[in-house]
Amino acid sequence: MPSWRRTLTSADVTGPALRADYTAAARRVLSREKAPYLALRLLAAPPLVPYLTAGLAFMNLVDDIAENGTAEERSSGLASLAERLAAGGGTDPVLRAYAHAVSVRGLPDHWIKSFLAGAETAEAGFTGFATEADFQAYVEAYAWPGITVFTGLQYPGGPDAEQAAAWRRFVDAAQRVDFLADLAGDLASGRLCLPLDRLDGHGVTRTDLEQGRDTTGVRALLAGECALARAALDAARDVVGHSDPGLRRVGRTMLELMAHQLTLVERAGPAALSQDIGYGTLAPLRILARAATGR
Repeated sequence: MPSWRRTLTSADVTGPALRADYTAAARRVLSREKAPYLALRLLAAPPLVPYLTAGLAFMNLVDDIAENGTAEERSSGLASLAERLAAGGGTDPVLRAYAHAVSVRGLPDHWIKSFLAGAETAEAGFTGFATEADFQAYVEAYAWPGITVFTGLQYPGGPDAEQAAAWRRFVDAAQRVDFLADLAGDLASGRLCLPLDRLDGHGVTRTDLEQGRDTTGVRALLAGECALARAALDAARDVVGHSDPGLRRVGRTMLELMAHQLTLVERAGPAALSQDIGYGTLAPLRILARAATGR
């Protein structure tokens, strides 16, 4: 793995101020998303790494604003972010790095506008899902453009229709796994991310989930949600073939990490209602090591 300085140079990020901006973006990602950051640094082609790191930092920044504070604070925060990004990033090094990456890579502006709009509506105003259709609307409005403002930077000029569709399948799977892995924390914060009609189908109430009840209905509900997530993961595997060759090892690794996390959720069963399910420590390191050595 080349040093960060050599990685920046390989992407033609040469000015001292700009290199500092990208470094600030990388530090933000490392502090929040260690597994994806390590996957990028270890496995992606170095000329892509700074741009994708800036994209991931931007995606996380928008997430953080959309998920915290009062409705007024979230709305004003997102509006301010959009204005600063349009002006080249202002005083925020993450926004400056991302604005540069978007300009150099030619990512179409509509992805960013869609993501910011979805952050203010689908995410900041999140009230849960009544049905699968509501979940799909959330993916369409927020999760899909959210992943594309990051992964879309791998394609000069942005993704074509097939590439974008592949990333939609990927984020559908990622969102399902994430909602299951974070069930306990979401419930504790008053957020339920499973469709209510599927709770009803198993005779399960929100209170059952909030109190971590181990019932036949709860077990059946969680098993069914895991099966849907597993099927979505299988459908998302073609994203590797739709990726830039320099990012394919990253795509395979992220799919493997998600599958591993889903397995842990499946094993936990109702215990996932009491404690969020992470990746663990040793398994992600083994997965990254296998990918890095080509095994």
